[in-house]
Amino acid sequence: MSTFRQPSALERREILDNAKSIAIIGASSNPSRASNFVMTYLQSSLCDFDLYPVNPREDEINGVKCYPSLDVVPVVPDIVDVFRAADACPAVAHEAVAKGAQTLWLQLGIVSEEAAEIALAAGLNVVMDACTKIEHARFAGGLHLAGFDTGVIDSRRH
Repeated sequence: MSTFRQPSALERREILDNAKSIAIIGASSNPSRASNFVMTYLQSSLCDFDLYPVNPREDEINGVKCYPSLDVVPVVPDIVDVFRAADACPAVAHEAVAKGAQTLWLQLGIVSEEAAEIALAAGLNVVMDACTKIEHARFAGGLHLAGFDTGVIDSRRH
């Protein structure tokens, strides 16, 4: 039986409010990939995170040095934000535990009970099937129906 319980909205807000650094596992330089869109948002003036993209096939993403694996990231990240298939998540959970991270965050659409159990057993917070960008924007007042604030989309008749 799983001991995982999705943190409440208040708990997710506290995780984000207390985080200073985020390692983005599976980050991509391709602007059409969700990981790039999220990283771009996390680099915006709305956020104040130190970002550490992790992808062995990339050298730099959005002007930020990319690391081939979590174990060589030069800091202990507060959040390990995962953009990988669910079957890769248990290994990432072990890496996050070994690195000393505080939170394992599996992005929207990613659910791995095994990864959650690994992280929870080591005392990490776990968030699954949720987007750091959407959650942060929601709490910072930057989330609108389109998922981002373009300043253009509006449901009112003018």
